[in-house]
Amino acid sequence: MRVLTERPGIPGKTDWRWACFRVAVDSLKAYFDFDPKRKLDLEQLDRLIRKGAPTLKRHFHPGTLPSEAGMRFNMIGYGKFRYANKSGKSTDWPVGGVALQKNYISVYFAINKDNAPITRPYAGKLGELRMGQNNFSFEKFSDRNIAALSSLFAQAASLFKSDPDNAIRSMQS
Repeated sequence: MRVLTERPGIPGKTDWRWACFRVAVDSLKAYFDFDPKRKLDLEQLDRLIRKGAPTLKRHFHPGTLPSEAGMRFNMIGYGKFRYANKSGKSTDWPVGGVALQKNYISVYFAINKDNAPITRPYAGKLGELRMGQNNFSFEKFSDRNIAALSSLFAQAASLFKSDPDNAIRSMQS
C-alpha cells in the first residue's frame, strides 16, 4: 500500500496535513489486487453491482487532474457520463463508484431520486459505518445488507437509464 505524504508541488517536503491514502494503480486488475486483505470484499461487491445493475458498465476511473472537474482519486466506476463544473471544464465521471480508503471501502453515487441523494432512503439500512451526502463507507462486504445494497444499485441504474441527465443534475446540485 502506498500512503503519500509529500506536499503537492514541493518535492521532498512532507507535512501531516497533506498525508492521504492513495491507490497508485492504472487498471481494474491492479485496483482489485492492490490490497490483498480487501480483494475478496471488492470482488463480492463488484459481483453484486454487476448483477443488480448490469447496464452500468464497469471501468477503471483514473481520477482527475487538479485542473479538471471531479475527485482526484481513482476508483472502480460503474456507468459513465460527461460532467462539467461551473467553470465549464468537463470530464468523464462514473454514475457509481467504489474506492478503497485507508480504513474503509467507500461507495459513491452521482444520481438523485426526487431531487435528493439516492442514498438518503437507505441511511441506516445498508450496514454502513458512515453515510455522506451521496456516499457511504463500510469495512467488510459481509457487514452489508445485501438486499438493500442490490436494490440501491438497481435503482441507480434504472434512474440513469431512464434519465441520463439525472447524473449531471445530481453533480450540479
